[in-house]
Amino acid sequence: MGSGKSTVGRVLSEKLAIEGFDLDDLIEDSQQKSISDIFNEKGEVYFRKIESQVFRAFLDSQKSFVLALGGGTPCYANNSELLRKEGVVSVYLKASVDTLIQRLKTTKSTRPLIAHLSDEALVDYINKHLFDRNFYYHQAKYTVAIDNKTPEEVADEILKIIA
Repeated sequence: MGSGKSTVGRVLSEKLAIEGFDLDDLIEDSQQKSISDIFNEKGEVYFRKIESQVFRAFLDSQKSFVLALGGGTPCYANNSELLRKEGVVSVYLKASVDTLIQRLKTTKSTRPLIAHLSDEALVDYINKHLFDRNFYYHQAKYTVAIDNKTPEEVADEILKIIA
């Protein structure tokens, strides 16, 4: 959360001239509800189940595309295994805690998992989640550090890696 996955995904799909998608948008379309409403009405366990179903179905239905995942997607329902499949290029956009804090402080009201947190609690949340998810994030085939880079610079770095 806050690493720029959606923005970098859009930029990368434009540079590659292939379709780009955001998993959250696909989930919202499938459920006809916002992510916030899904969390508020059904909870995180339900969301993770739907997230995995939509993710798996999407991977099976597409050829070449850029897909921005949610920060928790690789950590549930063995989704990380799908990211290691042949023909799948996965990239972890690695950000420092300081970068994530700066980015999330201004947008936390729109993010259901952190909207209720104080700035101090946000720091703890980020540290805990990076620690808990570190194993899954490092299952990606590539890692790109994003601190102090524009989305265009990150996309260009990904292009160099996959070229």
